[in-house]
Amino acid sequence: MKLLKKYRFFIVTICIVGILLVFDKNIGVKAFNVAMYSFKEMILIIPPIFVLLGLLDVWVPRETMVKYMGSDSGLKGIVLAIFLGSAAAGPLYGAFPIAAVFMKKGASFSNILIFLGAWSTTKIPMFLFELSALGTKFALTRLAVNIPGIILIAYIVNRLLKDKEISGIYENANNF
Repeated sequence: MKLLKKYRFFIVTICIVGILLVFDKNIGVKAFNVAMYSFKEMILIIPPIFVLLGLLDVWVPRETMVKYMGSDSGLKGIVLAIFLGSAAAGPLYGAFPIAAVFMKKGASFSNILIFLGAWSTTKIPMFLFELSALGTKFALTRLAVNIPGIILIAYIVNRLLKDKEISGIYENANNF
């Protein structure tokens, strides 16, 4: 019963695709193909992310992470969080396990939020595409708006959450 509860979304999705196949084969096949594409994408992305997580966990001492991204890291932590998020490759769901490892290693909550914001909006390949396709002025303007926005949002969220809530998030990360 516990196994059914754990995989209920997957089971419901299979049932819905099966029903679609019965009532409208074309839509059912399209839904199946989209699901398979997403599954293949995750299979190709998730294993390398977890290998990198293992290396990060083993190679980077907690003291180093606290020094460079901890609560007393200041501007150095912000710049490093933006750089790591911008240089990262892969979809946003790949950032959350990395953020959990950062939490285990003692990174501050605001730097974690900055890292996630940078991962989602300031990717270097996206910036290079914007430079070539939309022009320098657009790309630099977007970057100039996004970076302060990410930092501001991270600090606002950090202030709005209670210490108990942030501690709970860190506890969940330690159970990861």
